[in-house]
Amino acid sequence: MTVVALLSVAPVIEGSMSEEVAAAVAALDDFPVSYETNPMGTVIEADDVGTLFEAVEAAHTAVDADRVSTVLKIDDKRTVDAPAAAKVAAVEEHLGREATRSRHD
Repeated sequence: MTVVALLSVAPVIEGSMSEEVAAAVAALDDFPVSYETNPMGTVIEADDVGTLFEAVEAAHTAVDADRVSTVLKIDDKRTVDAPAAAKVAAVEEHLGREATRSRHD
């Protein structure tokens, strides 16, 4: 089974958050998960929800701030083993193209 999640962890501070976000992403390296970071968050794939929660907790606690905002959205489809890439591929099949575009195209 693959659990897919969208995670966003950020300190509530003025100015750039990139250093603290990097700490949260780096914390994921200690767990058997795959991840890809984008401008809105990090997509994580784990074999089970327990591993996912452990990795998310580590990412959350890695942020050194007086206040931390964490948003987690989980897709735990228990009957099918479908990684995130397969979900994107299914959408692209219907589109007949990649599901990406530059605003300058």
